[in-house]
Order: sequence, then structure tokens, then C-alpha cells
Amino acid sequence: MPAAHAARRHSPMTTFRNPQQEVDLFRFRAVVGALVVLLAFALLAARLVWLQVVKHDELHRRAEAQRTAVVPVTANRGLIRDRNGIVIAENFSAYTLEINPRRVADVEATIDALGAVVDIQPRDVRRYRRLADELKGAESIPIRTRLSDEEVARFSAQRYRFPGVELRARLFRHYPLGDVGGHVIGHIGRISPADKERIETWPDAANYAGADYIGKVGVEASYQRELHGTTGMQQVEITAGGRAVRTLTLTPPVAGNTLHLSVDIRLQEVVERAFAGRRGALIAIEPATGDVLAFVSAPTLDPNVFVDGIDPKVWEELNTDPDKPLLNRALRGTYPIGSTYKPFLALAALETGKRRANQVIHDPGFFMFGGRRFRDSNKVPLGPVDLHRSIVKSSDVYYYQLADDLGVDTIHDFMKPWGFGQITGIDMDGEMAGILPSTEWKMRRFRQRWYAGETISIGIGQGYNAFTLLQLAHATATLANDGVVMKPHLVKSVEDAVTGERRLTVPKESYRIDVRPEHLRIVREAMVDVNVSGTGRAAFAGAPYKAAGKTGTAQVIGIKQNERYDASRIDERHRDHSLYIAFAPAGPGEKPAIAVAALVENGGFGARAAAPIVRAAFDFYLLGKLPEGMGPLKSDRLPPEAAAAAPRLAGDAAAGEPAGRTHSDTRPA
Repeated sequence: MPAAHAARRHSPMTTFRNPQQEVDLFRFRAVVGALVVLLAFALLAARLVWLQVVKHDELHRRAEAQRTAVVPVTANRGLIRDRNGIVIAENFSAYTLEINPRRVADVEATIDALGAVVDIQPRDVRRYRRLADELKGAESIPIRTRLSDEEVARFSAQRYRFPGVELRARLFRHYPLGDVGGHVIGHIGRISPADKERIETWPDAANYAGADYIGKVGVEASYQRELHGTTGMQQVEITAGGRAVRTLTLTPPVAGNTLHLSVDIRLQEVVERAFAGRRGALIAIEPATGDVLAFVSAPTLDPNVFVDGIDPKVWEELNTDPDKPLLNRALRGTYPIGSTYKPFLALAALETGKRRANQVIHDPGFFMFGGRRFRDSNKVPLGPVDLHRSIVKSSDVYYYQLADDLGVDTIHDFMKPWGFGQITGIDMDGEMAGILPSTEWKMRRFRQRWYAGETISIGIGQGYNAFTLLQLAHATATLANDGVVMKPHLVKSVEDAVTGERRLTVPKESYRIDVRPEHLRIVREAMVDVNVSGTGRAAFAGAPYKAAGKTGTAQVIGIKQNERYDASRIDERHRDHSLYIAFAPAGPGEKPAIAVAALVENGGFGARAAAPIVRAAFDFYLLGKLPEGMGPLKSDRLPPEAAAAAPRLAGDAAAGEPAGRTHSDTRPA
């Protein structure tokens, strides 16, 4: 037994506990655990200090940015009124349905689904696709504009079905008179990438944050920064989905300034309707101030079709229309001006001493130069012709010879101050300069010298002459204003939206042309006789006022030297242009209130097509008389308060209140 007991006691399976070692191990583990816990708490505390102290301001801003958003508030675009206070461009608010392409997985499917809730036409889809291509990266693009109250209610009830689709209240531009004055007013349109690049160069570029629309043409474009106003800002609280739920702060916007045009919109409408479907232009100016009273380009167009983004099909129709309704003929069309040039050449003859008023030349019905026969369009030779009769009967022979005597450079130097071939500086973008020929111009343009025979046609407004109707109207107004040059302008004054103060856009004369009063009187008296016994007598028969005028017919295509012009054998668009210039009243001691230049494309003899339109304009502006058979004007249907007379400015004039082939215009009136 003892041996067996001893064997068991020394067996390898026997172990002995070491209490001290176990205690040390426990203490070590406890210390390590405590250190880990302390380190974890230290890290947490450090992170807390980092987040709550060091990074507090930055993180607070980021949190607020996610909870709130600063949203630009678009200002009301300024109104546009005519000279009598009639509103011709205004604003209204309406709801639009807009899609955020980045938050919509399937745009086409969404549009189809929306079509069951609101009325979405194919033109709306075409516009959306076009805008999506043009405005890549835009946060929202309209699929429908100007929703009815019923449509707003239907969509609101089903809004949950359309993530990424929002209702937004937008301001829309509206032109209550439709196509009346369409080329003058112009229109607005969505800001394009090219517009954005241009805006970035403006000193007030920040003011266009959130802006969707900008003036594209007309005074809407040239006075964009006056009309735009000052953008406001609001801070709103937003949900995780980005939807605004509460306004926190608001800096209200300031509306744009109001433009008071010099244009009489009722006169504008009368003239546009007098064109009766014909192509052409008419510009009427108040000589004493340079106020443009009417600025007509026919055919006109309705600016309302551009506001929401023009339908591609409509755009194509406008671009392919042979009558070119998009062309502003009054501003950008350049034409030979025919015999309307003659009064100015007569003045040049007197001023340079090349002719005396009583000096007579013989008009045999043609003019020979260098073996070439330049014919006169008179049916019979005029015989003895002095300066007065040369204007009244529109003698081509007189001005063939005069142009040869003056020379092209003398003509150029005399006509330049009158504005021919020069930018007038009217307050509308896109004005053309035209061509006032000279020897230097031809050498620069064609690298050729000037030939003396080229001067002959210059004398009757043909040849290289190419002027805008605006230049012709401006020169006519200067002639009526005794050589005092007033810059033509469409906006008479700008009214500050905050103070209500109005400032004139053209407060004083530009310069004066040094011309003798007696020479002006001689030319003006001859122009009065044009409408008494000359080429314009039929159009102004029975007028209760005296009007000075001059007819003009401008060649479109050439004919052979010995051929007679026969309009019936020529395509309508190749026939001569009809022109007429005039001012009234033009009696002794009377100060002209209105000066006009009119052109009817392919209208033929000036007295037959252009002069009657001018007569209609004069009768309405001077007498308040509508042309026979013309119904009520659109502006007559506006509320009386909209048509109330605007305050008269200091310095306003009271005038205007009622009180190639070479031939000229010598056909019987």
C-alpha cells in the first residue's frame, strides 16, 4: 500500500495551484481592461472635443446647410408702357409642373404617367426635350406651364407618386396686345448657355442667381438690366427629400424699373393694320425730341409664343416663311431709297454752291454719259427744270447731272452728318449700318477705283446706296427739325421702381448740322408742293393740314437699258420697292410734330403703296381719325386706367397732339 500510494502521489497528472500567480494574472488583466476602457473613453472624449469644440462652427454650418437652403427669389420684371401709359408688357404668376432629371429614374415613363393626371400635349413634350438638351445639368425643367387650379389640385393629391416632380409658382411675361408692336417690344426667353456666358461678364452677374428668363430681342433685350430688378433671398427649412416646409428669413426682391416708351401703341396698331398683309416697314419720329412714335416691321409677330419656349414646329414655320416675319425690317433691312434721296441732294447742291434755286437745266427725258443713255422714268420730257420743280416732279435728269457735278466723295461727306450709312445709336440691339459709298469705301471693299459713271445712279438713290429705313426716317426728322439732330429712341424714360423718379433717355440734342435756314426753306417748300401738285398729290388730297413729302421707287432687279419697266411681267418679289418720306404739319411757321419714312417691299410707285399708309398715320396722329373701314383697336379694349395718360416730363414737346435701273417717281399719281 505504501508503495502504491507513493506511486499515485508522484503521477504526472497531478497539478498544484499557485494562488499568488493567479492573483497577479487577474490584476494584470484588470489593469489592461481598465486601460482599454480608459483609452476608449479618452478617444471618445477627444472625438467629442474635436467635434463639439474644434469643428463646432464648421459642422454647425454643414448641419444647417442640410436642414436649410438659401433660395433666390425672382423679382417682378419691370412693366413696359407706351407714351400714353398703356401697358404693353406685364407679368402674371402661375404654376408650372417641373421635372428634376437627376431625381427621376425614367423620365419618359414619368411623363406618360403625368399625362393621366394633367393635360400634356405633344408640343409640351417637344419643348421639354429641347430644353433638356439645351440646359444640361439644370435642376428642373418644365413639362407643363400655366396649370389650371383643377390641374394643380389633381397633381397635389397624387404628388407622392412622382418623386422628382414639383409644382412651382413662376412669374410669366404677357403681352396683352398680342402681335401689336411685336418687333419693338421684343420678347423674353429661357437663359441659354450663351446667355450665361454673357451674364458672367456683367458686373451684376450675382443678381441673376435663380433667374430663368432674359430679354432676347427688342427693348426687352436692350433694357434687360433695367427691367430685371434685384433678386431677393429666402432661407427655408427643408426635409430630407429636399422639399421646403418653412421660411426662416426673407430678403424681399425689388421689382424691375418701368419703361415708358416713346411709341404711341395706338398709332403703331393703325400703321400695322394699314399694311394689310404687305411686307415693309414704317418709322415715325417726333422731330423735336427724337421720340420714335411708331416702329413698324410688317409682317409682325406675337411675342407671347416665345415666353414659354416656342414650339419647334412654330419656329420652323417662322423661319421658312417667305415673308420673313422674324426679320426686323425697320432696324435691319437695307435698301436703295430711290427718289427720297433727292431733297437731301438738293440741299447739298445749295450748300456747296453747285446749284442756285432758280438755276434751270433742260430735261429731255434722258441723260447721256460716256456713251450710255440714262433714262428718266417720266412718260414725257419735263423740259426746263429748276430745283423746286426737280423735287415736285421728281426729275431724274436733274439729279443725274447734279450727282456728276458733285462727285461721290462730296455727296458722301454731306450725307454722313445726316446719318446715312451710319449707326444712329437707337436703343435696340442689332442695327445695321448700311452703305454710304465713296471712293475710299470702294477701294477698301472691292480693291477697285471708283468710276465716274457709277456716280450717276447715286443721284437718284440707287447704285451702291443701301440704307436702313431708320436712317431715312432719322434724316427726314432732322430735315424737319431745321438740322438739329436728336438721337432716335424707343424708350422715352425709365421709372425707378423704388423712388418713382423718371429719367429721360435722350435729354438733349446730339449736334447741329451747319445748314442755311433759307436753303432748308427752299427744299421744304418744294416738298410741300409734292403733295399739292406733284407725285404725292393723290394720297394727300383733301388733307386739312399741310404735309411735306417725297415719293420714291427703288429698283430690286435690273432691266436692259432700252426696256420699259412692266410690273405685270415681273415676279411680285422682284418688283420695285415703294417709298415715301414726309413730315407734318408743314405750313408756314408750323413746327412739324411727326416725320415718317415708309417702305412697301415690291409695292411699285411710291405714291400708290407707301404714301397712303403715311396719310393714314398722319390722319390718326394729328386728327385722331381712323382709316375708313378700320374697326376698333385692340388697345381700346384695355381697362381705362391702363390707358390713362402718363405724367408729362419736363422738356416734353407738345408736338404730336391734335392741333441698276435708274428711274424716279414721276409716274402719274
